[in-house]
Amino acid sequence: MGAGHAHKLYRHGHSPVHGLPPHTKLAAVFCFVIVVVSTPREAMWAFALYVVLLAAVAYAARVPAGFLLKRLLIEIPFVAFAVLMPFVAQGERVDVLGMSLSVNGLWGAWNVLAKGTLGVAASVLLASTTELRELLLGLQRLRLPPLLVQIASFMIRYGDVITDEMRRMKIARESRGFEASGVKHWGVLAKSAGALFIRSYERGERVHLAMVSRGYAGSMPVIDDVSASRAQWSYALTLPCAALVVCLLGWLL
Repeated sequence: MGAGHAHKLYRHGHSPVHGLPPHTKLAAVFCFVIVVVSTPREAMWAFALYVVLLAAVAYAARVPAGFLLKRLLIEIPFVAFAVLMPFVAQGERVDVLGMSLSVNGLWGAWNVLAKGTLGVAASVLLASTTELRELLLGLQRLRLPPLLVQIASFMIRYGDVITDEMRRMKIARESRGFEASGVKHWGVLAKSAGALFIRSYERGERVHLAMVSRGYAGSMPVIDDVSASRAQWSYALTLPCAALVVCLLGWLL
């Protein structure tokens, strides 16, 4: 997988959560999300307990609340969708603050907000405590199809390369007095996008030829074989197991 690749969501630290093997954290988050989605929407107290569980994980990982809340803003489009549901859904209506809202829409909005927010929060905690390179190693360890892992790896590696190429092209245009200010300049921007596509395609061909010349045969060599002990698996699966107990109580009570 080569050298590490830091990302803005990652928060460097030496907590017990940071030290867990990446595939154990991936499995724990996946199982936690499955349990949350399986929880009946009427059991509101269960979602409150899920928040407590995630707060305990954030405390163990030494991730500040502000850091976590700021990155939860990514779900704003889902919040906007949920807000509209009580107004457009059909069925029984109820008056709330002088507005006629759908009962099914209110439950649907709550379901989307609660489960979506918990899923995003769990994902943010995973990204905050695991580097991208480790996530790829974890996916490889969990036997994800090798081709998908390679595609994700190259996307991460060359995303910054393409971004830098776009920035250089923008500087070159501005140094020649170009400034996009209307529809009449879309043609120049379209030509720039086409040139960027051709350069990226040619770069991809050169990279592939370089890999083949070095013995690439469809799979990347595993440099770091990450393994996990039974204690580490037990520690990582504490979150989904506790959530499963809450989910079962939500169905029974």
